[in-house]
Amino acid sequence: MKELRWQVGPEDDGKTAEQVYRTRLGVTRGMLSRLKFHDGLFLDGAGVRTNARVHAGQTLVAVFRDDKPSWAGLRPSDVAFGVAFEDDDLLVADKPAPLPSIASAVQSGDTLEGAVYRYFGFPDSFVYRPVNRLDKGTSGLMVIAKNAFAQAVLQKQLHRSFERTYLAVTDGVPDRELGSIILPIRKGEGVRRQISADGQAARTDYRVLCAQNGRALLSIKLYTGRTHQIRVHMAAIGCPVTGDYLYGQPHPSLEGRFALHSHTVAFAHPTTGEKICCESELPKALARLLETE
Repeated sequence: MKELRWQVGPEDDGKTAEQVYRTRLGVTRGMLSRLKFHDGLFLDGAGVRTNARVHAGQTLVAVFRDDKPSWAGLRPSDVAFGVAFEDDDLLVADKPAPLPSIASAVQSGDTLEGAVYRYFGFPDSFVYRPVNRLDKGTSGLMVIAKNAFAQAVLQKQLHRSFERTYLAVTDGVPDRELGSIILPIRKGEGVRRQISADGQAARTDYRVLCAQNGRALLSIKLYTGRTHQIRVHMAAIGCPVTGDYLYGQPHPSLEGRFALHSHTVAFAHPTTGEKICCESELPKALARLLETE
């Protein structure tokens, strides 16, 4: 459960509860609708309507109650993962690969979801709320909210101020040291995605950090978050991610994964507004791909 409190000051005297919730506590209209439905809005300890006028000295409270835990029937995963940051509102996990981010009908084995629930001891007060997701074959940083408020705020940032960079080793070296790939992507056959004029807009920026033995190490920044975006865009310029069994060629040293790593994340903390920056080093198995084989 997450509780937000605000004591009304003279500058907010006479405003509606909704105005103060939105400007002072950062509660969106969508959040207010959910809070009303779950009886989560209070003024001086009593339920309050969003159109009620508030006065200096009163206290507004928003209570975000947790959903019913979703771990019933989930396989506990005894898989180690790194923790880049953690507090009462969120966890930044460093996911190994290959490991699915979430459990599903086709992912009944080990998952990061199962590992996170095990990490917290399967409490009744926690619901797994990933903000950004990584493919099974991608390693690195994933942000997981611990409550509905943090999830809503962070997801609103996701394709605006939420910063993400990836490291990728590619088969082939791009023609330019710096480049932007702006090609629309749509769903193809099965799980595949493809470049298509009628697809969704997608932009990927890259910078070549080094090139050796016919491969390149790239720093990649996403401006959109289409499924398989980096993998599809790199393959489109003739430099598929090394080991990408879907858009390139598998690699014998990368069983079940490919050479893509979520390197950094940076975002405003959902409660304090402080900028949180986390970094994860390139795994050694990926660095070795640039060495002579």
